[in-house]
Amino acid sequence: MDIGTIIGLVVAVVAVCASALLAGQLGSMIDPMSIMVVIGGTAGAVLACFPLARILKVHAVAMKALFWSSPDPKSIIADLVKYAEIARREGILSLENHVANMNDPFIVRGIKMAVDGTDPDLIKTIMETEIEAMMDRHSSGKYMLDTMGRLAPAFGMIGTLMGLIMMLNNMDDPSAIGPGMAVALITTLYGAMIANMITGPLAEKLAARASEEVLFKTIIMTGVMSIQSGDNPRVVQSKLLTFLPPSLRESADKEAA
Repeated sequence: MDIGTIIGLVVAVVAVCASALLAGQLGSMIDPMSIMVVIGGTAGAVLACFPLARILKVHAVAMKALFWSSPDPKSIIADLVKYAEIARREGILSLENHVANMNDPFIVRGIKMAVDGTDPDLIKTIMETEIEAMMDRHSSGKYMLDTMGRLAPAFGMIGTLMGLIMMLNNMDDPSAIGPGMAVALITTLYGAMIANMITGPLAEKLAARASEEVLFKTIIMTGVMSIQSGDNPRVVQSKLLTFLPPSLRESADKEAA
């Protein structure tokens, strides 16, 4: 779990609520009609935009952004170098005895194909296709969150217009001007909060997660291809370390040694 995401969202919500509380206006920031316009309207528009099956998986997208922990590339490089040493010493077929101890399904699939003698080009094609499919899934999830972030302020603006209409229709009744103005302003506030405190940060975090996972799987694919071609373990390590920034290469080199 990425605790930074949770902390960031909590800090943003607390900062807004605390400022309203300090001003003694927290209660005035809660308006059921505005909540209905912004949240209900956004939900309805999202339902109209996407297939229901994709919407039902939006919680999985959010969980991916919130709770997916980044794998340690240094650890996976150390594992791949270890597998290269086993293959070099005992033959690539011996890796089949170690598949049960491999934690990542992507490594398992790659190593199994290498052990089975699958054509290297076909192994690379299959692994690249899996990476591209993963990128498409992440891109689709980010697009859904971006759409929510775009629609919420739009419904906030619709609520603002509704509030202004109600206010103008009751100019002869001073007691109705206040509620109308409240709806006009609070809906805009709700729309901006949803876009900037929830959907926007989650979409950006999902994009960051996708980049990290692509790097992780690319390291694995390169390692499997190198093992399959019979490279020396030092060569495998040198190839994989190029994916890391220079500041991490020395510690990764020690970890793999």
